[in-house]
Amino acid sequence: MTTYAALLRGINVGGNKKLPMAELRALMAGLGHGAVRTHLQSGQAVFTSDRGDEEALAAELTAAVEERFGFRADVIVRGHAYLRAVAENCPFPAAELQPRQLHVTYFSGPVEAARFAGIDRPAFVPEEFRLGDRALYLYAPDGLGRSPLAAQLSRPRLAEGLIATSRNWNTVLKLVELTAPART
Repeated sequence: MTTYAALLRGINVGGNKKLPMAELRALMAGLGHGAVRTHLQSGQAVFTSDRGDEEALAAELTAAVEERFGFRADVIVRGHAYLRAVAENCPFPAAELQPRQLHVTYFSGPVEAARFAGIDRPAFVPEEFRLGDRALYLYAPDGLGRSPLAAQLSRPRLAEGLIATSRNWNTVLKLVELTAPART
């Protein structure tokens, strides 16, 4: 059994796509997943599965949410090793920053730097971003809500053909913790 995190995009935000976490847990358990837990109300679930295909798990959950709740919520599924690597490979000094200043956007597939070539990076200093393995790290010293760079990065064409969903640094670390193998 592998422990995974399911990252649901755009649920319970601004009163849209309401998905109660208890119902999400029940739905996932009904799909045969074990040890289903949720974190916060914004679309993180942790579960165990003996199926190792993250894309298939994500597609199954996306379809189940749409069938049960009547709206599409894109899903990215990632295992502990990947989530840990994203946290460990952060190109910014995470330990020195406030968690609200650092965010990770997870992508459903690889992203090339060419997607972001049109962004005038010097115009946004001190804000900056860097790419990782199917991830984008954003340093926004005044927080995400006040970040002009975040607004540029969230333009739909930059993620065209991919699912993209962002999490703050506290959530990034919590997902690593929640998916960690049980210590014996």
